[in-house]
Amino acid sequence: MIRGSYQQIVAAHQGKPFIVNFWSLTCSYCVIEFGMLKKLVKKYPRLDLVLVSTDTPEEEREIAAMLAKYSLSKAEAWVFADSYAERLRFEVDKYWQGELPRTYFFSPGHEVTAISGKLEYKEVEQWIKEQYAP
Repeated sequence: MIRGSYQQIVAAHQGKPFIVNFWSLTCSYCVIEFGMLKKLVKKYPRLDLVLVSTDTPEEEREIAAMLAKYSLSKAEAWVFADSYAERLRFEVDKYWQGELPRTYFFSPGHEVTAISGKLEYKEVEQWIKEQYAP
């Protein structure tokens, strides 16, 4: 992920509900969340999930292994590729200070809800049900 990548992600998902989750290999809550995301992706195969690692491109092997471990390899995945991470975070959300996990929920109309910290399964599942209702 470089400058402008976040706008590309949002534009590519225009008009559809999706989730963007920022995580790191060193974030213990992120790993817990991956277990939850694995269950949700399996239960809701239409779920549009974008995972963005705030680690470095040099850690791509470890990042790929983590995604594979939690069966999240099919999710759209990005990694921070700008050494000035603060600039990337500001581009995503000027109020985001870098706390992880950080998750953004986009409705089809692209109303955005941002949550810092560990997500609760029931709340995420409720959001999915509301967004993907027939």
